[in-house]
Parts: sequence; structure tokens; C-alpha cells
Amino acid sequence: MADTGAVSTSSADTAKMIEQRWAQFHRWGPYALLAFSVVMALATGDLVGMGRGDWYVSWALVGSGVALQLWWGRPAPTPPEPSPAAIAYYALRWAIAFALAWINPFFAFYAVLGYFGAERLLPPRLLKPGLFATAVTMSGSQSGGLPPDGELGWIVFGGLIAVNVALLTVFAHLAAQEDERARVQTATIIELERTNTALQQAMDENAALHAQLLLQAREAGVADERRRLAAEIHDTIAQGLTGIIAQLQVVANAEDEQLAKEHLDRAAALARHSLGEARRSVHNLSPTALEHDTLPEALKKTVAEWAERTGVRADFTLTGTAEHLHDEIEATLLRIVQEALSNAARHAGAARLGVTLSFMGDEVTLDVRDDGRGFDPLALPARSGAGGFGLDGMRARAERIAGSLTVESEPGGGTAVSARVPLVRHEH
Repeated sequence: MADTGAVSTSSADTAKMIEQRWAQFHRWGPYALLAFSVVMALATGDLVGMGRGDWYVSWALVGSGVALQLWWGRPAPTPPEPSPAAIAYYALRWAIAFALAWINPFFAFYAVLGYFGAERLLPPRLLKPGLFATAVTMSGSQSGGLPPDGELGWIVFGGLIAVNVALLTVFAHLAAQEDERARVQTATIIELERTNTALQQAMDENAALHAQLLLQAREAGVADERRRLAAEIHDTIAQGLTGIIAQLQVVANAEDEQLAKEHLDRAAALARHSLGEARRSVHNLSPTALEHDTLPEALKKTVAEWAERTGVRADFTLTGTAEHLHDEIEATLLRIVQEALSNAARHAGAARLGVTLSFMGDEVTLDVRDDGRGFDPLALPARSGAGGFGLDGMRARAERIAGSLTVESEPGGGTAVSARVPLVRHEH
């Protein structure tokens, strides 16, 4: 906010400086240009054929121009506005310049003042006529003096008037655009200053609240980390132990030594996998399944291993063009599938199960459907806290990454768990 304030202050100072320089030009410029014109007339008087009478008239007109400028410069140096006095000043100055340029074309250096500040002196209805009158004086000077000499002189004079009027039109358009930009910039600066003042007041008033919010955010971060660890333990160690117990129960009832050995090997593999996942959860790393595989590959392997472990037919389907997602989104989708598969193994009693991952434009959807016994979602007991486990845990995971999770089920009708999350690509 300090930078914005500095920019607005600098812009205001620049605009004020430019306005002051123009005010100095309008105050002292006429004297300087009139003096320069006199010097040029003295140097070229013989060349243009000025006689004694021409000099008398010129000196009288120069004195009138000085007197006019002294009269106009008496008021306070505030930007003038169109008024009868301003119109009279512009008209008299033009008349003096026209007469001088008639006598000697080099007095056009004084006549050019008619182009500067005309919009400050003349009302809109007289602005174009005033500029055209100045263009006539300048064209006469550029064509060699007034009146034009012969038919060719009049043709040149007319062409110069056309060129001067065209240039006036172009410059007037550019000036109008510049004035509009200046007006918009001024309004923007004023609005920025007002906004900066309001924001500064708000910052001053809310300093204590800011500190309190930081403390609350820190506490919320601690609580969120605790929930994360609890959910990771539930998704890794708890599910791993469940799988180990299931394998050991098969071993306890197995009469075939080879079959018992296979299930013991599976139990050992589950134990090693769970230990690795627990370590990664503590360090907030991506799941082991995503360490070397893409999300579709990891989901396909997870579904296949679950099917082999439970004996339930399970299929994985990928639709759309797979993309490398942000690590947090991939980990969340994998954890949701793992939790859904764990719930299905414990409660569904399903014969078939399908997992579908769909990439659709700006979002990713994940569907886990089974043909098990189903349940009534409204009959589930409410859990306290937003970070519970099971369905609550899956929903909390989806919402943590700006997604959503819905559950459709009915007794005897199977269960469908659907998660929708934004498609956020991996940052390379």
C-alpha cells in the first residue's frame, strides 16, 4: 500500500509541475515570442520592404501587445476560464498578431500564441473559429506574407490553410485524448488516495485483531496437523493391521502348509508396507504407491491387490486423458479409494466392485461402486468434528482440496461413493 501511495503522490506532483510550467509559459511566453519577432523583423525589414510608416505602425502594435499582456497578467496567476475578458484578450492579441504578420511575416512567431491555451480562453462555440483565425495568420506568413501575390500566391495560401487546418484537427484530437487520459488519471489518483487512507485506517484499527488471527491460525494449523496424522494412521496402520489380522485368521484355519505360508508372506508384506506408510505419514510425504507410479497406475494396482486379498472381483477404469495432478490431489484420491475399499471389505459383502477415474475438463471425478448389501446413509450415527474417519474422513479429505464427496446407497442396493475435485496440474 505504501508503494501505491508513493506512485499516486508522484503522479500528482508531476501533474502539478506540468501545470506550473504551462502557467509560466502563458505568463511570460508572449513577451519572449514578441521580442523574438521584433528581432527577426529588424533583421529582415529591408528584405520584406518595410518603410518608415510600416515601422511606426509596427512599434505601435508591439507596444499595444505589451500593454495587452500587462493588463492580462494583472490578475492572480490562476488558470483562466472562458469569460468575456478572456475572449477580448484572445481577439485583441490575434488582431495585433495579424496586423504585425501583414507588415512582416516573421511576426508569425508571436501569432503562433493563438494555438496555445485557446481552450482556456475561448468557450467551445468560439474555439474552432479562433484556431482557424490563427491558422489564417500562420498560413499567410508561411506563404510569404499577406496579401498573397498573384494567382499562384493565393493557391499556395489556400493549400497552406488546408494543411494547417488538417494539422489542427489532428492535434486537437490528440489533445482531447490526452485531456481525457489526464482526467481519468486524476480521478484514479484521487480514488487511490481515498482507498489508501481507508486501508491505512483499517490496518491501524485491526493491528491487535491481526495478531489474534495469527495466533488462531497457528492453533488451527496445529489442530489440522493432528487431524491429518490421525487420518493417515487410520488409513495406513489401522487398515494394514486389519489386513494382517485377516491373513493370520486364514493361516490359523488353514490345513495346507503352502497356503498358510502364502498368507504369512502376505501378512509380512502388509506389515512392511504399513510401516513404510506410517513413516511417510509422519513426514507428510506422498503415499508409497505414488512414489514410482502415476495415479491411474497406483489405483489399478491398489484395486488389483484388494481383489486378490479379498477374493472379490474388482475392476479399475480410466476415462478421459490422464494428466499429472498436484501431489496433494493425487494423494487425496488414492486415500479415498483405499478407505472406500476398506469399508467395502468390512461391511459391503459385495460380489463385484468397480473403481472409475475420470478426467473431465477442469475437474477429476472418482467413483467407487459395489453390489453389496448397502445401507441407509441417513441412519448412520453422526460423528463429532469435521475430521472423523470412514465416510466423514473421505468427505473431509475431499473438502480440504476444494472438492466434494457424495454417497448413494440403500439397503440391498449396493453403494456408490463419488468424489469430485478440481483438476490442478502438477507444478514442474
